[in-house]
Amino acid sequence: MKVIDRRTVLASGLMGAVAIFALAAGTGPAAAEARIGAPAPAFTLTDTNGRAVSLAAFKGKTVVLEWTNHDCPYVRKHYGGNNMQTQQKKWTAHGVVWLSVISSAPGEQGHVSPAEANKLTADRGAAPSAVVLDPKGTVGRAYGARTTPHMYVITGDGMLAYMGGIDDKPSSRLEDLKTARNYVDEALTQLAQGKPVSATTARPYGCSVKYSS
Repeated sequence: MKVIDRRTVLASGLMGAVAIFALAAGTGPAAAEARIGAPAPAFTLTDTNGRAVSLAAFKGKTVVLEWTNHDCPYVRKHYGGNNMQTQQKKWTAHGVVWLSVISSAPGEQGHVSPAEANKLTADRGAAPSAVVLDPKGTVGRAYGARTTPHMYVITGDGMLAYMGGIDDKPSSRLEDLKTARNYVDEALTQLAQGKPVSATTARPYGCSVKYSS
């Protein structure tokens, strides 16, 4: 019995050490804080116009978080096919707050200056409520954002209602937009109708978020 206990303790210690090392290296789960039905992680970030953007300021409003990287082919699919812009315009017109989040670290793919980000928004005809910058990856890791795009829907009372891929077509092919089931649009429609969100999670797909090491 003592041998079994000792082995159990040793195994548990090893697993704990591995988990700590993975988190320190930035390869493990970012944070287990973002959970469906739980309060969304609070944050304050600076947008591309130098303004502070706080999740707490949007109490009472539905909020969409869209992790993005303009150089990612999966992101280019949704912008090149005008899918992301259409969703942004549709839902912000209904009072939804749509925040595009850039967590690419300096020197990594997708990192942009505020001016470059604003130019991208204008050139693509994008219409988020704001583009917010997370170069240290603090907010991305708190949410467990793994891909671009990776989408989150937060209810007016601050609860996380959806997280995952934007749709069910994990490809970079424009033609797949025509037959995709858009989970974000579906979740927002159900919330607007006072209904529970039927699909609360889906596998995110796209390029990995380019966090700092």
